[in-house]
Amino acid sequence: MASVLALRIGPDPAPRLDKALAAAVPEEAALSRSRLAKLIAEGAVRVNGAVVTDAKARLNEGDAVEIAVEEAVETETVPEAIPLTIVHEDADLIVIDKPAGMVVHPAPGTPSGTLVNALLHHFGGELSGIGGEKRPGIVHRIDKDTSGLLVVAKSDRAHHGLAEQFEAHSVERRYDALCHGVPDVAAPRLKGVRGVSFEGGTVKITTHLARHKTDRQRQAVLFQGGRHAVTRVSVEESFGGVVARVSARLETGRTHQIRVHMSHIGHALIGDQTYGGRRKVSEKVLGEDLAGRLNRFPRQALHAATLGFVHPVSGEALRFEAPLPEDMAGLLGELRTAAGADQ
Repeated sequence: MASVLALRIGPDPAPRLDKALAAAVPEEAALSRSRLAKLIAEGAVRVNGAVVTDAKARLNEGDAVEIAVEEAVETETVPEAIPLTIVHEDADLIVIDKPAGMVVHPAPGTPSGTLVNALLHHFGGELSGIGGEKRPGIVHRIDKDTSGLLVVAKSDRAHHGLAEQFEAHSVERRYDALCHGVPDVAAPRLKGVRGVSFEGGTVKITTHLARHKTDRQRQAVLFQGGRHAVTRVSVEESFGGVVARVSARLETGRTHQIRVHMSHIGHALIGDQTYGGRRKVSEKVLGEDLAGRLNRFPRQALHAATLGFVHPVSGEALRFEAPLPEDMAGLLGELRTAAGADQ
């Protein structure tokens, strides 16, 4: 059985049907660009009552669009025996050091192999039910290709208490990252970047973030609309002026926040194909071999290193640290050997 999503095209639509729909379809519809392209080709899209199968067809302001979407068959999230690195566990919550490459919860395209599948096996199905079948116990997320610390609620009481702390921005979240260039507070260029201010030796980035108008896989920086986002970045080590190890602290926790903010200030993360564009590390400073490894690094070099919060049941202040995973630690070691660090 199909449900029909009805849209009215606003002013200045994208120049072709597929891109216009990608921008206009609400996020909660969960229709990726590839899914929209398939629906267009299958004749599931009508414009002003007529079926349109040409993805390049033009739309005009005021056009009425209907998309017939077959309702997905709900599949059960099943426990899977996937190894977990457990940093802390008690009766109400568990803290996991998530490896890069693991998705947090099932979604279209990733129904299995997720952290939730692993947790269900570990607990025999006992997680907070507040997140529903697909997201039991999940209070916050980190990206698939970001490694590091994540807290999951085992009881509903813990879930409510943790959610309140995340909403109040009282949870300590610090990330280690490797970025292009050096976001030094003394750099004149940074002073001219909108949304940038300085707190001692820290760069504070304050913007709004929202889904990109034409690319649904990306977030975009805005200064009106969207959701308020604040990141603080400090330089820990500099390597030849072309790569830096930075510490990033989240005041808010928006989708891709650190990655978007670092790109916005001109210091995209090493390995970030989504927000780093085609930026490459120069071979002149670090040498051909090391520059090549940096440029081929297969994920964003981002690790959730510190997580601190108040236990939602006992009231105890908890703080956890996770060391860099092998891939980032190895790269950092090579950088230190090759270029030395300007502390």
